[in-house]
Amino acid sequence: MNWLKPSWQAVLAVLLCLVAFGLGAMSKPEAAALAEPTATIAYPYMGAKGLIIGLLLIAGVISMVKLTPIAEALLLFVGAHAAAWLLIKGIAGFEGTALAPYFLLLAAAWLLAWRCVALLSSLRPAQAGAKTALRLIIPAIFGAWILIIWEAVTRGAGIPFILLPPPSAIGARIANSLPILGSDVRQTIFKAVLIGYIVGNLAGFVVAILADRVPFLRRGLLPIGNMVSALPIIGVAPIMVMWFGFDWPSKAAVVIIMTFFPMLVNTVAGLAASGHMERDLMRTYASDYWPTLLKLRLPAAMPFIFNALKINSTLALIGAIVAEFFGTPVVGMGFRISTEVGRMNIDMVWAEIAVAALAGSVFYGVVALIERAVTFWHPSVRGG
Repeated sequence: MNWLKPSWQAVLAVLLCLVAFGLGAMSKPEAAALAEPTATIAYPYMGAKGLIIGLLLIAGVISMVKLTPIAEALLLFVGAHAAAWLLIKGIAGFEGTALAPYFLLLAAAWLLAWRCVALLSSLRPAQAGAKTALRLIIPAIFGAWILIIWEAVTRGAGIPFILLPPPSAIGARIANSLPILGSDVRQTIFKAVLIGYIVGNLAGFVVAILADRVPFLRRGLLPIGNMVSALPIIGVAPIMVMWFGFDWPSKAAVVIIMTFFPMLVNTVAGLAASGHMERDLMRTYASDYWPTLLKLRLPAAMPFIFNALKINSTLALIGAIVAEFFGTPVVGMGFRISTEVGRMNIDMVWAEIAVAALAGSVFYGVVALIERAVTFWHPSVRGG
């Protein structure tokens, strides 16, 4: 039996397939057709039910044979995703009619995809290109299965569109609303978020240098910073709208307030991160405050500064969108969300949420890439 290499995911997936096969009908129309053989009832999976179960069984059983990890992962990937695609394609037009076997087969496909990701995560390739590819493929599969389960469950269970639209409907709305989404992104991200982010972080960094240089500022400003950072955004945003008007400057002001204090606190903590031995060495070279700051303390503070930049990359987007709920021109992501909720256009709301999530992820990723380039010497970066 040395040729066997079973995994619990594959074993459980095979058992779920067998149970689904034994239960029979995958949907209510199919159950009605089986109960009335003489009636002409259209039902999903008329020719695909055996193919779905066969794909999952073949992938699950063959994966228990000793294969190379790459071959096993490829087999599981094809079997799980082909079965999931057939399940979702078959239920289209019959939403809300799925029975227990449908969900059991969906769970079986998910288990095989889980096993695929686990195998890919265990690989340790030597080539840099292969490492980069794995870092992209693994989260891509993980994210794809969030969408697959979302799509399959909402369609199979017939969840009302007003409560949770399927990802396909959200994607169609994005494709059909690109001009509107583009103008909203330009107003919210390229004006309010970017300007507020740059000004807030720069101001926090400069004040942190001053607080480090002047002790009474550090002792008096940091407690106030902790208090201000706890202010609720829904209380600050209306005040900023009253002060700076309905256009993007008021939203940028909210972003400045939200990003200023995280940068201040993290930079002050980072400036204190250099060790006593390094500072004593700089003193032996007769180095005064500014050369020590530039050559020792700021490089040591870079991980803290980039931590603040990454935190602020998400806070800035949240702040600008929430601030738009309290007054804005007829454009902007927050404005669109608030108005489309009132019109019950939930797919447009989710489209704005998806675009905001994508923009925030790209923003965070750019900051993380810059961090890796600047702090290449840090153990967290050198360790991969």
